[in-house]
Amino acid sequence: MNLKKFFGLALCGIMALVGSTAQAQSLSPSTKWHWDKGTIVVETPERPAGQEHALNLAVAPIKTVRVAFVGLGMRGPGAVVRFCRIPGVEIVALCDYEYERAEKCQEELRKQGLIPADIYYGAKGYEELCKRPDIDLVYVAADWNHHYPVAKCALENGKHTAIEVPSAMNLEQCWSLIDLAEKTRLHCFILENCCYDDYEMNALAMAQDGVFGEIIRAEGAYIHSLEWFWDAYWKDPADNDVDNLHWRLKYNKENRGDLYATHGLGPVAQCLDIHRGDRFTTLVAMDTDPFFGKELVKEKTGKECKEFRNGDHTTTLMRTAKGKVVEIQHNVMTPQPYNRLFKLTGTKGYATKYPTPELALSGEALKGTGAPQVDNLNAHGFMSAEQRNAMMAKYYHPILKKYVEKGRDLGHGGMDFVMDSRLVYCLQNGLPLDMDVYDLAEWCCLAELGTLSMDNNCAAVTFPDFTRGYWNVQKGYKHAYATPEAEAATEAYAEAYSATQKEVAAKKNLWALYDAVKAAKAAGDAKAEAKAQKKLDAAKASADKAIAKAMKKAFANK
Repeated sequence: MNLKKFFGLALCGIMALVGSTAQAQSLSPSTKWHWDKGTIVVETPERPAGQEHALNLAVAPIKTVRVAFVGLGMRGPGAVVRFCRIPGVEIVALCDYEYERAEKCQEELRKQGLIPADIYYGAKGYEELCKRPDIDLVYVAADWNHHYPVAKCALENGKHTAIEVPSAMNLEQCWSLIDLAEKTRLHCFILENCCYDDYEMNALAMAQDGVFGEIIRAEGAYIHSLEWFWDAYWKDPADNDVDNLHWRLKYNKENRGDLYATHGLGPVAQCLDIHRGDRFTTLVAMDTDPFFGKELVKEKTGKECKEFRNGDHTTTLMRTAKGKVVEIQHNVMTPQPYNRLFKLTGTKGYATKYPTPELALSGEALKGTGAPQVDNLNAHGFMSAEQRNAMMAKYYHPILKKYVEKGRDLGHGGMDFVMDSRLVYCLQNGLPLDMDVYDLAEWCCLAELGTLSMDNNCAAVTFPDFTRGYWNVQKGYKHAYATPEAEAATEAYAEAYSATQKEVAAKKNLWALYDAVKAAKAAGDAKAEAKAQKKLDAAKASADKAIAKAMKKAFANK
């Protein structure tokens, strides 16, 4: 794609966004609800005629996953680094509001010897990107206000989507993404990395083997002081940010509810088989006053803050159809150690991760599990480090075994790389993804449901069945795997594709041609830039043909 095309688009896009785009809010105007004996009943929209649920959605295998990234501020650059290291991937496009941020990420592709990506920028750059026919997956890592519009655009243009958290800001966006995924039969994946953390994955394996017995209660949280981050968040020129709060603090000032529930909720929801045999039915939320939030705004603006919607600490309680209870907390304000809680209370044992990872199990609970038997073990105290480590080794998740060490240095102890690798693995093997669009809705809707509760004196609120009647069809959460033979064949093809891509990129001198475009652009020579871009486009087209020919020859009989 010619970069020159987007000089005009950038300015036009900025003006369009300023003039017409409303920012996302935790309360959506389309949500319908009514009172029933003191409970707020949230109404579920009818599934459109001819539309089917997307549970266990699988599509044809995508041998080479061609991905485009939108949003290259905080989370996006790390994702580009990780995808450069996943075999069988081609990074086709990089997009950010600011050209310089996209260009900076391009350097990682150069470093890895990959084909240069096309760059898109400006307020509407992503719309042009999504129209391209050669993109399989759009990876959305923009600010919260733009998660939904980018994802919607991608799905409407036939692209699978992976969306950073929170992937939807209110119920209207949740239902829209569900309908789009069901209608298009495309994946809509929530990028919840905490579901791939070591402790959470191993605890999930234990839960699925019955180590904890029946899990009756769970806790999760996002407790993380953002003291050092507030000013690092992007300042959207179109967001009327007159107080210079940057998008995340401004969003907290204007919206109530648990705005970032997914880190705490996602892992425990998997352990409880949510919409895979159980579902959330009722929610109650309450928050503190915004003591810290108001002072923070005052400190930044020098003016008294008269209204700050989000409380400093929000607590949400949910009950399931099977009588389990989940507690989720949110606090990004007060000074305290990072904590996602992650607690599982079962009829046979207990697990907790913070402040230290612990297990409390009895010897009786371990019988029949194949786990190491320990003398005088009871659940009234935590297991020793030796005992706990033995259990973790016994239940070390196979997904961690496959990926985590390859990505230890690529973000959050490796869980980011595991998440991305599993996404690509499932796409390449034509399998259902680990997290579907219903997970996305269930984990993101706490913002609006909690706001409805708190704005109405902490009333009980019914939790929508986002599957619209299919929550009990699948029995138990599970990860999908290809057969060993199919997996080996897919991996061989992926490794060969990545190696061939690097060989052809070097042979065609693509980065020298790319640098010629940059030099002409820097010199302000539009004619020379157009000429250099034409040469680069021709060379990239030739490279694509060369790669296809080489792969066909190598795998003609496989």
